[in-house]
Amino acid sequence: MTEKKLNKKYNIFTEIWNKYNYILIFVVIFIAFILINGSATTWKTLVNIPRHSTVIGIIALAMGLIILTGDIDLSVGSQLALIGGLTVMVFNNTNNIVISLLFAIFSGVLLGFFNGLLIGITKMPAFIVTLATMLIFRSVAQTVMNSNKWTIYQLDANLSYWKKLWSIGNASVPVINVPIMVIIFFIIAAVVTYITTCTKFGKKVYAVGSNEKAARLSGINVRWLRVLVYTLSGVLIGFAVFLYVANVGSVDPATSGKNYELYAIAGVVIGGVSMSGGKGRLLGIIFGSMSFTMIDKIITALGVNPLINDTIKGLILLLAIFIQMLPEIISKMKTNKHMVKE
Repeated sequence: MTEKKLNKKYNIFTEIWNKYNYILIFVVIFIAFILINGSATTWKTLVNIPRHSTVIGIIALAMGLIILTGDIDLSVGSQLALIGGLTVMVFNNTNNIVISLLFAIFSGVLLGFFNGLLIGITKMPAFIVTLATMLIFRSVAQTVMNSNKWTIYQLDANLSYWKKLWSIGNASVPVINVPIMVIIFFIIAAVVTYITTCTKFGKKVYAVGSNEKAARLSGINVRWLRVLVYTLSGVLIGFAVFLYVANVGSVDPATSGKNYELYAIAGVVIGGVSMSGGKGRLLGIIFGSMSFTMIDKIITALGVNPLINDTIKGLILLLAIFIQMLPEIISKMKTNKHMVKE
């Protein structure tokens, strides 16, 4: 086989890999999960994978949207703690699911808009801004709780609509036996994927992430686009927080959402979205989030010491990134080889 044909096949493989590597990684992890779980695998076990991925998956979609522009948000976990605690208080005082949902979304919008203003308008570094707000949001959540002498934000189970709220987070749709949370997750993912791939706004997001200077020269208002992206991510986080409250029923401001920013980034990276911005599909984040959930379940099934869980997750994350970058690494090696020959 000639070198030209080999290069052609390699280019085809590279193109497929770059577009769909998140599916291949998901399939490999899924097979490993089935083999390790063995006969204990049931339909409930399988649907629990997307169910346990829902909250972090929606937060990862918000993170992915931000990362597409070349920015980052380290405050998402603290946003969950603050918005979640306040949402519990709203529900306990109103006994109204709709008001609680709207409050969670509105709070997410406010916090996202605040981050967006500092990053987009004042042009402060996203890493520093969201690192600061990560500390601020969690501190405020803990302060509000301590001022009321509570130990935790807990839903009042005596309220008439508590059971309906609990059902949203824990019940399944009859006949198909799929959790309501999973259906909501897939609908939100479909909407966000459509926005980023089939609208002018989505094209602008990719343009800013690929080349900010070129995007600005083409007439895109980069500053306000960043504000809008962070605000939209706040909407997604509001949805995620509402589902978290419905599922768990309580929020501990000291621990709830802790490390979620890291798990969200992991879901984004495994989902094939480039950390440098402008590359990847948010659809892959569904697979990335579920892959990360399965990794956690595999570790649990193997009976590994819980203290080393994050070490294993970190190593697997590094391996996933390396595998994704492999075609690019090989391409650079080939280029260098040709340069040496010349």
